[in-house]
Amino acid sequence: MNHMAPAELTQALLYMDGVCVSFDGFRALNTLSLVIGPGEMRAIIGPNGAGKTTMMDVMTGKTRPDTGVVLYEGKVDLTTLDEASIAELGIGRKFQTPRVYLNLTARENLSLTFNPHKGVISTLLERSARAEKNTIAGLLETIDLIDKADIIANKLSHGEKQRLEIGMLVAQSPDLLLVDEPVAGLTDEETQKVGDLLVNLAESHSIIVIEHDMEFVRQIARKVTVLHQGSVLCEGSIQQVKNDPRVIEVYLGQEMSDVYA
Repeated sequence: MNHMAPAELTQALLYMDGVCVSFDGFRALNTLSLVIGPGEMRAIIGPNGAGKTTMMDVMTGKTRPDTGVVLYEGKVDLTTLDEASIAELGIGRKFQTPRVYLNLTARENLSLTFNPHKGVISTLLERSARAEKNTIAGLLETIDLIDKADIIANKLSHGEKQRLEIGMLVAQSPDLLLVDEPVAGLTDEETQKVGDLLVNLAESHSIIVIEHDMEFVRQIARKVTVLHQGSVLCEGSIQQVKNDPRVIEVYLGQEMSDVYA
């Protein structure tokens, strides 16, 4: 990747350049460079071991790179910050397995997220401010769980838990959402609902989605980045990626849907 001009760098929401990460001699990221613009919905695809999760670990401060720079909003070097500081900057992450409080209702899960500095008991006992209640109600509508707001999360389907956790992430008001395989194991109907939710959220957030489901990628993303052996192999629309000679060569002409199944 060519180095960006100062003006372009300032306009990028997230800028990674020359990022390398090694674990016991294995190079998980190999001079990875990536640019995410404000308001962009980007899908990241690639086989297991391509470096997708490590990339998100670097973005969120879980893993420090050996070399390279990771700039947020053109000025903050994320490689110098811890996970909590990066979250406070406005970068939120959703892991593949839903991390919700199973013994609490959907509404209570969202309420806890709105009160990150309060204990569980005090949050549940206190009356929420009217504005917060309105915000939670709006979020429940957004994630299509208003009818199940007072059902404990353990009773929700896998897809509903995924949408609930995305709602919990949005409740923290991040500017950049990192979402890891949100439709793994979902039915077609649930997959469609998660896709609609992310497209809706993309109107007010920048979103990076790691995904294997190529039809889902087609539904949500205008631009796709393919990772291979810790580097960017190619970028473009889903059709450009599927027809790219480098991708075809690397994957021996297999159908992309088979490669990423």
